[in-house]
Amino acid sequence: MRPGDRLAPRHYTGGMASQHTVLVVEDDESIAESMAHHLGRAGYRVLRAGDGAHGLRLFRHQRPDLVILDLMLPEVDGWRFTEEIRNEDARVPLIMCSARTSEYDRVHGLEVGADDYISKPFSMKEMVARVNAHLRRRDHERQPGGRGPVDVEGLLIDPDQVQAFHDGASVGLTPREFEVLFALAQSGGKPMARNRLYRDVWGYEMLAGDRSVDVFVRKVRQKLAKACPEHTYVQTHYGVGYRFEPVPREPGDDPGGASEDSGEA
Repeated sequence: MRPGDRLAPRHYTGGMASQHTVLVVEDDESIAESMAHHLGRAGYRVLRAGDGAHGLRLFRHQRPDLVILDLMLPEVDGWRFTEEIRNEDARVPLIMCSARTSEYDRVHGLEVGADDYISKPFSMKEMVARVNAHLRRRDHERQPGGRGPVDVEGLLIDPDQVQAFHDGASVGLTPREFEVLFALAQSGGKPMARNRLYRDVWGYEMLAGDRSVDVFVRKVRQKLAKACPEHTYVQTHYGVGYRFEPVPREPGDDPGGASEDSGEA
C-alpha cells in the first residue's frame, strides 16, 4: 500500500487500551479530525473515511463496533450507506450527524436504519457521550442471563437472543427495536413516559423535539402486526407515553397498526 492511499485507514488511539473501533465517515476534514481526536482521547480506535464509498469498504473490511455517519457525502450518500450496511449488519450502532435539522430528515434517518441522529453543530463532549452510551448498551445486550424473557399471548421476548418470536418464528426486530419493546414489556403494564423510555433504551436524556421513541415504536408495531396479527401489544397512553398490553385485534382493525399511531403520546 502506497503512503497516502485513500484505502489505508487512519487510526487514532488514546492513552488507554482501546476495546472498540469507531468508523467516522465525514467529508469535512476539520470536523473529522476533531471527532477522531476526541474519540481517541476517550480510548477508541478510530477509522476515518472522507466519502461513502470509502466508508463502505472500511466497514466491510474492518467491521467496526460503531459508525458515525454524515449524510451529505460524495460518491455514496448517507441514506444509501445506511441501507447498504443495514442489509449486511442489523446490529452495529449507527449515529447520523448532519446539518439537515428538519423533522423529516431526522425521522427518515431513523426509519432507514440509524440508531441516533445528531444535528450539526454539536459538541464533541456530547458526541463522545452518545458513543459511550451506545457501546455500553451493545455490550450489555451481548451478556447472557440477568434478564428473563417475557412470554405473553403468543409473543416471546427473549433478551438472550435480543429478539422476539411468535410461534417460534422471529419477528425480525433490530437490536434497538428489541430494546424498546423489552423496556415496555418490563414495565408491568404501566405506562412509560417517552423521555423515560428514551433514557432507558438510549442511555441519556432526550432532547426537546426528538422523535426517536415515536419512530421506533411505530417500527415495532408494524413488525409485530405483521408477525402477530391477532393482537396489538404496544398501546398509546395519551398524555403520558406508551404501555405494553396485549389486546385482541378487533375485526376490521388496520393490520399495519396505522390507527395506533394516529395520535402523539
